[in-house]
This record gives sequence, structure tokens and C-alpha cells, in this order.
Amino acid sequence: AYLSDVDDVGVNRSVERFPNAKRYYDFREMLEKEHKHIDAVSVSIPDNCHAVAAMAAMQLGKHVYVQKPMTHDIYETRMLTESAKRYKVVTQMGNQGHAGAGTRLLREVVESGAIGTVKEVHYWTNRPIWPQGMDRPSEAYNVPPTLDWNLWLGPAPERPYNPAYAPFRWRGWWDFGCGALGDIAPHAMDAAFWTLNLGFPTRIEAETSPLYTETAPKMSRIVYEFPAKGSRPAVTVFWRDGGLTPARPAGYPADAPWPLGGDPGHQLWVGTDGMLVADVYGEGVRLVDPARDRELKAHPPAEKYPRTGGVYKEWIAAIKGGTQPGSNFNGHSGPLTQMVLLGNFAVRMQEPIILNSETGEIRNSGVPPEYLNPSYRKG
Repeated sequence: AYLSDVDDVGVNRSVERFPNAKRYYDFREMLEKEHKHIDAVSVSIPDNCHAVAAMAAMQLGKHVYVQKPMTHDIYETRMLTESAKRYKVVTQMGNQGHAGAGTRLLREVVESGAIGTVKEVHYWTNRPIWPQGMDRPSEAYNVPPTLDWNLWLGPAPERPYNPAYAPFRWRGWWDFGCGALGDIAPHAMDAAFWTLNLGFPTRIEAETSPLYTETAPKMSRIVYEFPAKGSRPAVTVFWRDGGLTPARPAGYPADAPWPLGGDPGHQLWVGTDGMLVADVYGEGVRLVDPARDRELKAHPPAEKYPRTGGVYKEWIAAIKGGTQPGSNFNGHSGPLTQMVLLGNFAVRMQEPIILNSETGEIRNSGVPPEYLNPSYRKG
């Protein structure tokens, strides 16, 4: 085993789990020196470095697992999606719920007609649980001697070290992370994207708390409008973060608690003949109507989608079997990530986003190129 980490403190947990792993600071050096002995690479670093690490591994023919979101921006998503196919490697994004029994049960319940035709899907989360919605800090700090700050920055523009960024607070900064949406939506929106074959929306509109140039807002409400597709009619998907929750839906039992709390959040599916709820990973699926839920539990729908041993075991089994796991880049997680990150694009543009639902082409004018494809720092 080989381990690459730029932080001597943060790496300790990994060293404890893999005491015999050979340690590197720069993953590029590790791949250059050890590629003959490496079969597969797992990428669990800040979002802005996902694509460069995954691409470097794929170009060497290594199978790749990347934590969600798959990439930091839409251009990178498209590049990794195309490259996964070109290099013929086995890929997986770490949206654990896609390999879980809950998401598969949720799809089976919906396809059984238990809630009729789906009209809306609502998602909400307690994220962010890190600071965002603020300006860049101005205090001066020395770089900790245990951290290689240059490598930590990766392709992001150079800036002085500050504990406001590392080790954990990077998610809210556009240069490094993708905010609450990028953190949770690859989990939460997965079930609807897969079950309803959502593809690209035609319109996205975002409402937020006050915006700052460099960080995601403290809270947001993002509405995705998807056109009819095949036999599925149009559907609207609502995203809420920062503590925002949907109003009690019409027909929701008056004596049932609302809104549903918990970490990191929930999803509500509204159909023409009922509603269901689950957590963001697709677990805890239940019909809102208690009597119908008891009937569902007593007579669950037929199992159409095979259960797996989980997201990691599924990836490893695919490598050994020469197949692709469920959340592979080309077939699932690439398109899912593009759809998710378009929501952040709507947040930053501060205007409704109009898209070609067949290609994902953005039809708005005056789009700042850095919103879709930030430039990489030299080196």
C-alpha cells in the first residue's frame, strides 16, 4: 500500500490503519515512482484536487475511487467522464447511498406505483456545518510546520495560509470546495437522478442569503425544473440547505412531526397518490400514510435491483470482474455531478439558468468562464 498526504497531523489516522504503507507528500511523485506496483487509487482530498489526482491515476491505467463530489467544476466532470471511457478503467464516486439497499428499495417502491406519478422531490440538509457566507480573512498566520501549504493548494490560485481554510473549513470556499450542495447533494439527489432518469434540467433558479465573492452562501434554496422524458412527466426538484426546510406538504398528517430533523437531512417525494420520506442516503424509506406504510412493510415490492456489499466492495468486485460499479463516472456519477454543480452555477450567477436538457448547454449570456472552468495555477 502507498499513502500520499500533505499534512503530517491529518495523516496520522491513515498511518494507524495502514502502518506499513509507504508515505509520500505529493501524489504525483507517488504515482511516478510506484505506478508499477499500484492497481487502484482512492482519492479523499479537498474537491479542487479530485480531478487532477484522478486524471493522473487514470492516465496510468489505474482504477479510481473518488469521494463526492466527483469534481470541483463542470468542465472537470466532463473531462473525467470522457477519460474514464478512454482509459478503460473501473471508476466509482463515493456517494455511498447508491450502493445501499435503501436507495434500491426507494426506486422499487416508486416504480411499484405506491405514490403514483412523482411530481416533486424535496431535499434539505443541516449543512453547512462549517463557516461560509463571508469574506476572505485578513489575519496573517505562519504555515504549520506539519503542512505543505503549496501542495495543499494544488491547482487553486495562490493565497496565504489561514486556518479558515485547512484542515476542515475548505468546503465553503469556491476555490477549494463546492459548499453544502456539493457536499450533500451527490448523496441526496442520487435516488431521484437514478430512479427518474432526470438528466439535465431546463431551468434552475436559486434564492440565497447574502452572497460573498469567494464563499458559498450560508443558506440557499435551489429549484431544478426537469422536462418530461420518455413516459415520465415533468418533475421539479427542490434543494434547501443552511437550516431551510419545506413547509408541511398538503396531506401530510397533522399529528406527524414536521419538519424532519437529523443529520445530515432528508428527502420527501410527492406523487399523485401519496408521499414517501427517507434520509439523504436513501435509508429509512417509508410512506407518509401510516396505514399504507404498514401494508408496504408487510408486502414490499419485488426486489428488482440487486443489493451489494457497499460502495467499496462493489468497486473492488468490479475491478476483479472487469465490470463497472453503479456509480461509475461515465454511466452515472459524471452526469449526476454535472447536474448537482449546475445548482452552484445558478447560485453564483444570481439569475435563472436556462439549459438545453439534451446536452446540458447553458444558454445564458455573459457567463464568467471561471464559474465553469477555473484556470489551474502554474505547476
